[in-house]
Amino acid sequence: MKTIVSVHDAVGSALCHDITEVSPGRFKGRAFKKGHIVRPSDVPKLLNLGKEHLYVLKMKPGVIHEDDAAIAIARAAIGPGITISEPVEGRVNMIATWQGLLKINVQSLNQINFIEDIAVGTLHTNQRVNKGQAVAATRIIPLMIEAERIRLVEDACRENFPVIEIRPFASLNVGIVTTGSEVYNGRIKDGFGPVLREKFASIGSNIMKQIFVSDNVAMTVQAIRSLLSEGAQMIAVTGGMSVDPDDQTPLAIRESGARVVSYGAATFPGAMFMLAYIRDIPIVGLPACVMYHKASIFDLVIPRILAGDSITRADIVSLGHGGLCSVCDVCRYPMCAFGKGC
Repeated sequence: MKTIVSVHDAVGSALCHDITEVSPGRFKGRAFKKGHIVRPSDVPKLLNLGKEHLYVLKMKPGVIHEDDAAIAIARAAIGPGITISEPVEGRVNMIATWQGLLKINVQSLNQINFIEDIAVGTLHTNQRVNKGQAVAATRIIPLMIEAERIRLVEDACRENFPVIEIRPFASLNVGIVTTGSEVYNGRIKDGFGPVLREKFASIGSNIMKQIFVSDNVAMTVQAIRSLLSEGAQMIAVTGGMSVDPDDQTPLAIRESGARVVSYGAATFPGAMFMLAYIRDIPIVGLPACVMYHKASIFDLVIPRILAGDSITRADIVSLGHGGLCSVCDVCRYPMCAFGKGC
């Protein structure tokens, strides 16, 4: 309820409007914002501003101020890898404390937002985020809210905890098998290796060794098995992924004894991608587009593997929604729609 009270009696109440401070020639701006809870230490400054009486909202029992509500919602929703900001105008941001893969429980998020006057917005799930990046924000819509609704949020979060988390990337020793007679015989310079070194390094993994082979199934199989014996924790096989007669990489991956999850993906660029496993070690067949495009199937699948996801055929199929890159003049990935449908 809005009421006029003495500034001394306003302690513990919420201001109904901003209070401006004017210092001629030096400063004019907001000294106290709408919704600020008046503290005893605020009284002298308010008196100096000529405020002996204030319009305030008296906090009734069982009602929570917007700042406290936002903090409670954020704390209930976040899991590992996230911290929260101080409230600003009723809003609290959720900030990544390390690089990793953002995971959002979308069903639980929707459940929370169905609660009246609750607002939690996030980035899309399954995308790579960096330390210090805002990944979600929350606030309530009114200035105050019944405590019971915040308890509903907390109950929903406990049922599906965490609603928002960041899974760190594993640091793997990655082996590369580069196929192609043109590279193997020295006719052209390898362009794939440097690109993959940079891409894997940016997410904390190391290229342990690169083996060059011709378009030969037996050579490729031997290279894969050699890297496994040397301790490779992931193997990337580059080139030879199309349907040309000389492109034998998919067959070689199968012949290595790998269990193929998917050959082909509804992503552009990246349609000729293959994912397989030998035991629990991922084998990825990377088409040439990974070398040329900033954003491709590599950026949609590899971070998920490094974050501990066991990728299924259904995961690959779901990439179709949002799987078309718009090939913008200036690539803004990941701040775009590519790969965001899943």
